[in-house]
Amino acid sequence: MPEETFTPIGQKVEDIAPAAADAQAEDDEPRGVEEIESLCMNCHENGTTRLLLTQIPYFREIIIMSFSCDKCGFQNNEIQPAGTFQLKGVHVELRLTQMEDFARQVVKSDTATVKFIELDVEVPAGRGQLTNVEGLLTTIVEDLEAGQADRKEHAPEVYEKVEEIIQKGRKMLAGEAFPFRVSVDDPAGNSFITPDMRDGVGKWEKREYLRTNEQNEALGLTDTSNEGLTESGDIVPDTVYAFPATCPGCMHPCTTNMKMVDIPHFRQVVIMNTTCDDCGYKSNDVKTGGEVPEKGKKVTIKVRNSVDLARDILKSESCFLECPELNLSVNPGTLGGRFTTVEGLLTQVRDDLHNQIFQTGPEDPAAVHAGDSLPAEEKRRWDKFFGDLSAAIKGEREFTIILTDPMASSYVQSLADDPAQPDEQMTVEEYERTDEEEEELGLKDMKTENYSEDH
Repeated sequence: MPEETFTPIGQKVEDIAPAAADAQAEDDEPRGVEEIESLCMNCHENGTTRLLLTQIPYFREIIIMSFSCDKCGFQNNEIQPAGTFQLKGVHVELRLTQMEDFARQVVKSDTATVKFIELDVEVPAGRGQLTNVEGLLTTIVEDLEAGQADRKEHAPEVYEKVEEIIQKGRKMLAGEAFPFRVSVDDPAGNSFITPDMRDGVGKWEKREYLRTNEQNEALGLTDTSNEGLTESGDIVPDTVYAFPATCPGCMHPCTTNMKMVDIPHFRQVVIMNTTCDDCGYKSNDVKTGGEVPEKGKKVTIKVRNSVDLARDILKSESCFLECPELNLSVNPGTLGGRFTTVEGLLTQVRDDLHNQIFQTGPEDPAAVHAGDSLPAEEKRRWDKFFGDLSAAIKGEREFTIILTDPMASSYVQSLADDPAQPDEQMTVEEYERTDEEEEELGLKDMKTENYSEDH
C-alpha cells in the first residue's frame, strides 16, 4: 500500500521521530517539511519555501506554505486547499459567547470572505489563512489602526468612523461585547470554523448552497446548464434525464442523471445522481417540488427494532433533524435532500461526521492515528457519541427521530393498515412557521397574487 501523502501532524511526528533521534540518519530519511528554493519577490534573490502537507481535524487536506528570504528578511505564510473546488459553496457562522470561543480554529481559503456581523466589517477574498477567531479579529483591528494617522490628517470624518470600529473591536477582543457573530462564506467550499460537540442550536451553523453563475465564473468553472427537458420545460415522471456536468473532484466531464418519482401518499420528488468514472466521485440529492404549504410539519417517529430501521424516510434540505436520546441534531441544509431508510440516513450522518472529526472512516484500520490533535476529554466524548450512534444503527437501542420541516417536505413511511395515516409509533402535526423561518425561506418578500402590480 503506498504511503499516504496527506497525514495528520501527529502521524508525521511519529514517522520522523526515529530519524531525528539518530544522529547518523541518512539524508533520504522521511521529513515532515519539504523545502524548495524559490525566488524572493522583494529583493529578487533566492529564498526558501517550506511546504507541509497535512490534514486539519474537522476538515480536509491542506498545504501549509512558508517563505523566508535570508537576504532581505522578507517572510510570507499562507495555506492552499489540497483538493479541488467542492460541489457546493459553504457558509459557516459562529456565535461567540465566551472567551474560549476565540480559540476556535479557522480555515480561510483564498476565495473566502470573513465578516464580523455586529462589527459590520468584512474581509474580502484574498490570501488563505490557518488561524483562529482571535487572530482574524486582531488582524482586522491592527490593519485599521495602521492607516489612522493618515486618515486623521486628510479625512477626519472617516477617521472618526474607523476609530469607532477599532474601539468596538478592542472591546470584543477583551470579552466586553459578547455575544457577537463571525461568518466565513466560501463559494469554493474549502473554508471552515471548528465546531464543538457541546454547541447548542444557534451557536455554530454550517450551510451549503449552490453557486450562482457569477460565482462559477469567478472561480473559473464552466457553466453547466440543464438539458434533456421537454420543449415546454416539463419533466416526464419515471423518465431518466441525463445532462453534462463537471466533476467537482477531478474537474473531468461527467454526467448527472435526474428522475422525477412519486412517493406514495406524499408528493413528487426529483432524484439527482452524479457519478464520475475517472475519479469515482459520487453525489446524490433529492429535491421536492410543488407549492409552498401554509404550515410547516413536524414528524416524530419512535424507532424500536429493525423493522423501523427499514422505514423509508425523506429528509428535505429545509428539514431540521434531531434524536434526543443520541444527542444528535442535523441543521437544515446539512447533507442536502436524502431519500433513503432510517438506517441509511443515520449511517450517512455517522460516516460523514466521523470523517470530519477524525479524518478517517469508522472502519479504517489507520484509525490509530485518528483524532490525534483532539484533547483527550473531547475525544472521549466523541467516541461515546459515535458508539451510541452505531448501537442505534444496529438496532441495539431505541431512540426517537424528530423531523421539523417548515416546508412540510419531509416524509417517513407509515406501517399502518392505511398507509396514508401515521401508525401508533409515529405522530404528524402541523405548526405555524415562525417569523425567522419565514424570513429564512424568503416567504416574507414573496408575492403570489397581482404580482405585476406595484405595491
